[in-house]
Amino acid sequence: MTRVAVVGLGYVGLTLAVALARRGVAVVGYDREPSVVAALQAGRAHLYEPGITDELGALLGDRLRIVSTLPAEPVDAAVLCVSTPVDAVTHAPVLEPLRAAARSVATALGPETLVIVRSTVPVGASRTVVLPELVARWGRARLAFCPERTIQGQALRELEELPQVVGGLDEPSRAAAEALFRRLTTRTVSVSSLEAAEMVKLINNCHTDLIYSYGNEVALMAERMRLDPLELIRAANLDYPRPDLAKPGFVGGGCLSKDPYILLESARAVGHTPWLVGESRALNEHLPGHVARRFLELLRETRGEVKGARVLLLGFAYKGWPPTDDMRGAPVLPMLEALNGSSVTLRGHDFLVAPKILEGLGVEVTSVGDGFAGADGVLVITNHPEYAKLDLPPLLASLRKPALVYDCWRILDEETVRAEPHVRYAGIGYG
Repeated sequence: MTRVAVVGLGYVGLTLAVALARRGVAVVGYDREPSVVAALQAGRAHLYEPGITDELGALLGDRLRIVSTLPAEPVDAAVLCVSTPVDAVTHAPVLEPLRAAARSVATALGPETLVIVRSTVPVGASRTVVLPELVARWGRARLAFCPERTIQGQALRELEELPQVVGGLDEPSRAAAEALFRRLTTRTVSVSSLEAAEMVKLINNCHTDLIYSYGNEVALMAERMRLDPLELIRAANLDYPRPDLAKPGFVGGGCLSKDPYILLESARAVGHTPWLVGESRALNEHLPGHVARRFLELLRETRGEVKGARVLLLGFAYKGWPPTDDMRGAPVLPMLEALNGSSVTLRGHDFLVAPKILEGLGVEVTSVGDGFAGADGVLVITNHPEYAKLDLPPLLASLRKPALVYDCWRILDEETVRAEPHVRYAGIGYG
């Protein structure tokens, strides 16, 4: 039986550990955070991902063990899935967690172990950060890079359906990594080096950031021209054979909020400053603050003043679809900077984010119905599908009059909102 250690049990590591275990691999999942280990050992997932809790119940104690110390026992592969954040001020990649993980593996395991880097890293980091830690203790190493490319909310399915990109330090390392990932998926994509595989992950995510930013650019221009950005995008896309324009919306999460900075760092290290990557990220980071300021401007126009207004915020995770509880890169965080300085009272709701997190942000937790009742303004921040199903007439009738509904993703039924004569409707770039 194949034996694998998964180092780091966040979104990337936990989903991989479960996916491998249910394919018959004997997995040891390691994390240095005691609360994470305790929860998983008890069969409770510390994060939201469909299917994870059920799989834990079926796999724990059989093909999946959760540990707080890497056991000194032979494994075929150790997969590094630790976080590689960027500095909050300089945006420089923070690689110490990766280095520490490599050192832990080198200390506990032996040189026969294939080490696979799954974390997103600057181009060259597998060779310059991980490899020296292994060679310093083993004298040699088997090393590969295989990027994670799943979307939160569909990770278990995508781990089995998406092609797995594989690059190696040498041909035996690449071949061994490819053999492991064929346990998950029928298709692997072999590339020529560690660096090529590292670059694939970065250009994938930065392309996503870029295409979303263009939809946001269209919305900001449409707002000034008093046009409807969704009308423009629908008309531009309809039966037209070129790439679709993306709808405007927020772009966050653990990957897209940092990977462009990692690619920028990688490019600048070889003397090139990308033209588009930084500008796209800057635009997407500008949008939440812009929307908050625009919301306050429209709220002032609607009721005469902002001071004392009661505002309901719907959706705190970084995205609503597929649903998640992840707050990394959530648009509500920069929004709160503007809203908290405006003398409004904030109430909030999210289907998955824990109430204690909302309370920690200074927001009163409420149900949707209680939040609408007596509110002067409603700001729908995420596109969680349950918000689109709300029974709007009684909710709108319970608002103060006049009131503002700012629907960032335009998921509410606009005709129903506009049918309420005392309610003003707006969205990103619209209204």
